[in-house]
Amino acid sequence: MKENNVQNEHSHSYGIYILVWLGLLALTGLTVAVAGLDIGRFTVATAIIIACAKAFLVLSIFMHLRSEGKTFSVFVFVALLFLAISFILLFADYSFK
Repeated sequence: MKENNVQNEHSHSYGIYILVWLGLLALTGLTVAVAGLDIGRFTVATAIIIACAKAFLVLSIFMHLRSEGKTFSVFVFVALLFLAISFILLFADYSFK
């Protein structure tokens, strides 16, 4: 009985999955539209912000991060922190070229 209760905590309705999928499609279309615009240096930054929004949707809904324990959330946060530091160092090096 306990296993069935855990399964219900982690599952979402099909409506949520469809809404998230439509949101991901819309954000992908927005990424393509921004790539076609000439907004100079902000093109890459805008694409990264949109990618972060898409990653948040995937992590929280499809990977069920909202219903996981605090320990797992800390590990994901630390991994994303190191990724952010890597991006900051990469773009800092790239901007001085």
